[in-house]
Amino acid sequence: MTEFDSIAAELYSGAPGDFVSARDARAKQIADADVAAQIRALRKPTTAAWVVNLFAQERAQQLQEALRLAAALREAQADLDAQTLAKLGRDRRALTGRLAEDAAELARARGGRITAATLDAVQRTISAAFFDPGAAVAIASGRLTTELDIGDGTPLDPSTVVAGDVADAPATQERPDDELAAMRERRRAQQALREAERARDAAERDHAATQRALDDVSRRAERIAARIDELEDELRTARESAHAVATTLTGAEAEEQRAAAELARRETAVAEARAATAGDAPA
Repeated sequence: MTEFDSIAAELYSGAPGDFVSARDARAKQIADADVAAQIRALRKPTTAAWVVNLFAQERAQQLQEALRLAAALREAQADLDAQTLAKLGRDRRALTGRLAEDAAELARARGGRITAATLDAVQRTISAAFFDPGAAVAIASGRLTTELDIGDGTPLDPSTVVAGDVADAPATQERPDDELAAMRERRRAQQALREAERARDAAERDHAATQRALDDVSRRAERIAARIDELEDELRTARESAHAVATTLTGAEAEEQRAAAELARRETAVAEARAATAGDAPA
């Protein structure tokens, strides 16, 4: 950090009520006229910005861990499904709420009066780092001049909200490329697993449906086969009955023919007897 950046970081983490007097006193101590002029030109930070600056400088490790997580989440969220994103949003709000409360407690210990509105602004400022890399850099600098908000989603230019050289700010430590690649590969594998599980579940439902259909057809086939057996038994009985009837019919026809012949013979005999009777009658 330059001399200016170092002095600015010290001033922006000091009590806001003492900012102007401390700024002017430090400017008088600077031999370099240009640096002194830059110091005198510093704007007083908002209370929320001061709280975040104090936290960034005195709880740097805690803040850096949160900012590394923010970078990982920004990298990961493009590959996440809606349900996971919703859970991620809840977790992010819970985390930023805890960080904001920790920062507020630190500020109260320094004599700061933290209102509900200030606490909300601190949380929105920290939350901005989870959406915007520029906001993460600005917060990590410890030299914020004002609170942040994600607003309309336009990327933040840290130089507009940070006093001093942003390039020298302690930016977040990005994960190594191989670690990010491994994370992406794990996410792809997890997504592939979820898709495979959904496909398997669908296949299980389809198999269960076809099994039910098969069972139904099998029961119908068994009923039809049983009915065929019944009909074949009835047909066999009917054929046996038909054969018996045919045999009886043949016998009946033969008996009828014999009876008809006997009737014809008897009718002939009756006719002959009548003729003989008629010939013997007196004249």
